[in-house]
Amino acid sequence: MTLRPAAAPASAPAETPRGKAAGEAYAVLRAMILDGELAPDERITIDAVSRRLEISQTPVREALQRLEGDNLVVSSPGRGYSTTPLLGPEELRALFEFRLLVEPWAARSAAVDRLSNPGRGLRAELAALEEAIGEGGDLRQLLVAHDTRFHGLILEAAGNPVVRHAFEQTHCHLHTFRLYPADIGGDRTAEEHAEIAAAISACDGAGAEAAMSRHIFNAFDRFAQAYTDDGGLPALERSSRPRMRVAR
Repeated sequence: MTLRPAAAPASAPAETPRGKAAGEAYAVLRAMILDGELAPDERITIDAVSRRLEISQTPVREALQRLEGDNLVVSSPGRGYSTTPLLGPEELRALFEFRLLVEPWAARSAAVDRLSNPGRGLRAELAALEEAIGEGGDLRQLLVAHDTRFHGLILEAAGNPVVRHAFEQTHCHLHTFRLYPADIGGDRTAEEHAEIAAAISACDGAGAEAAMSRHIFNAFDRFAQAYTDDGGLPALERSSRPRMRVAR
């Protein structure tokens, strides 16, 4: 695989060759991790990546540092870099319990604020996804990017930067799409996103909250299929309240 830097637009400052190589190495490695070409908990050798991509080791290191920030790779003394393990059953449940606390509220907040209502942007994002799927390409990559942008638009419109930052730090889009291609065609995800977008566009706060809750429950059920070999994963409680633990 050979990375060939593209010419920078005349109006934009030229990017350094090392920066361009690091960005392309990041994109290639990220795709390999999300597609399973680099298995969970697999060691990544900088020299091997450098030779495969025909670039120096410095941009590879920079790319791995970015991936570490995404929680897609980890570094450890003596071992170097390796891909992170998949989410375990309890980690998946905890992630979706967090989403139930944050995202239905965000959808309602975005819907009732007519000035910052993101309905038009959400509909445009769905149209862009449909067009991109029609043009071909890596479907999982398209779904990850779409999911990130779609939910990001809603959280941004909710107007609470602290909540948005906390949500972004979960990297839920990257981690859940590594689990299992339960909606590999993206049809169910797109349908549920369309319901959310319609309610937000109509400034229907209660409808947007309900549509987002349904989407999160359904998404959990889809990704929970990854654990059927372990006896299955019980469904989320139909409540927005997280489980309570009593300290002893």
